[in-house]
Amino acid sequence: MDIPVNAQVECTDGLCGRSTYLVLNPITQQVTHVVVREVDPPHEERLVPIEQVKETTPDLILLRCTREDLASIGDFIEREYLHITDPLGDYEPEEIMILPYAMPAGEYISPENLLVQVTHKRVPPHELAVHRGARVMATDGHVGQVDEFLVDPASEQITHLVLREGHLWGKVDVTIPIAEIGHIEENTVQLKLDKKGIEALPTVPMRRRLR
Repeated sequence: MDIPVNAQVECTDGLCGRSTYLVLNPITQQVTHVVVREVDPPHEERLVPIEQVKETTPDLILLRCTREDLASIGDFIEREYLHITDPLGDYEPEEIMILPYAMPAGEYISPENLLVQVTHKRVPPHELAVHRGARVMATDGHVGQVDEFLVDPASEQITHLVLREGHLWGKVDVTIPIAEIGHIEENTVQLKLDKKGIEALPTVPMRRRLR
């Protein structure tokens, strides 16, 4: 089973969104959730347990739930509202937005009355959210970007990382065994191999048809 990122997602009653992140346990090497951005406004992102995934191809994820069920699943992005004078803790600047406001002309706006919206990803403890396009690094430099993961449906463990676009070997699918991954972070996958070692890997057959 291949778990693609930025792929179309369908519920039992039709198109429902696109996958934006995979949430995985870097110790057990299991995918635990798929993040789905809903197709309907306001395009909320839902943290969908992997058990809800019925079938996948490199271009499509089929869920076991309905669109209504999906809308009831917890949000991936949590929003918190703080006064602009409150301490912001460890939040990164791109996660902070000053809310729009309006006041009658001539009235003084006190900073204490302004609010900021702070957002953060709701990732389970000790797990990571990996997005499509995360950098893949060999021991001797950058080799490509994350496109998808191959998963054993019986154990739900990742077996291979797939580089399908934007890598050193053109249009050829590059499948890297999970044993050759040193560690995974949200924005970077570090391999144990150098570029010559990756080039020498055997290819793994990949399906490229929907359903």
